[in-house]
Amino acid sequence: MAFASFLGRVLFASIFILSAYQEFNEFGVDGGPAAKTLRPKFDIVTSRMTSNVGIKLLHQMIATPILYDFYNYDSEEKEFAQLFIKFTQNMALFGALLFFIGMKNSIPRRQYKKKVPKTKTV
Repeated sequence: MAFASFLGRVLFASIFILSAYQEFNEFGVDGGPAAKTLRPKFDIVTSRMTSNVGIKLLHQMIATPILYDFYNYDSEEKEFAQLFIKFTQNMALFGALLFFIGMKNSIPRRQYKKKVPKTKTV
């Protein structure tokens, strides 16, 4: 049963690993045209977030609205549906990340039980 659980986790993770590898190769060595296009958007969002919050935010939270800007397209366009789906997927992953962090912090640390001294029989 443990092997089946391990295999299921590996297969599930392979989806994300292969997807990340494919998107990474699209950027090329210098970032490609995507880096030149997204740089001004990234600078605007990070400066606005830093001024409002005062700290640098998580990559997932910053990158999602920049990379998947579905709000700049009309709802009848093909790009709108593709970007909206990827946007909602990333927001779901971000929510799962927050849930994981919250659950990890709410689990109490292992508490050692005090040994009860045994009564000696005479």
